[in-house]
Amino acid sequence: MGDRFRQWMQERYGTDQLNRFLSIVVLILLVISIFARNVILDLVIMLLLIWELYRTLSRDIGKRQDENQKFLDVTGRVTGFFRGGMRQAKDRDHLYFKCPNCGQKVRVPRYKGHIEITCPKCRTKFVKDTGKLR
Repeated sequence: MGDRFRQWMQERYGTDQLNRFLSIVVLILLVISIFARNVILDLVIMLLLIWELYRTLSRDIGKRQDENQKFLDVTGRVTGFFRGGMRQAKDRDHLYFKCPNCGQKVRVPRYKGHIEITCPKCRTKFVKDTGKLR
């Protein structure tokens, strides 16, 4: 029986980060629905479960991978903002600029006036103003 199931699932997409996220959301909503009986909430839970099951059993692996990649891009931007953004907000001695060519973040000291910055990744040079000492 286990071999048949494994063979049947071989052509299917399976689970990924988006499906795990959907599972967590469904579990949270189920706990909420225990205390707040709401027909709309129950409908949302059912739709999320159906979507998760559809993605798991899908044979269109390329589309599911694209969906997962978009999800990872969005979550990466959100988590990256909180990881890097908080550090930048606390850093009073440096400024952060993005390279116009490759997008690499470059940290430079504050209050040096106009300086030429060389990107460590692609070696593009660009000029930025870091402010003047007051």
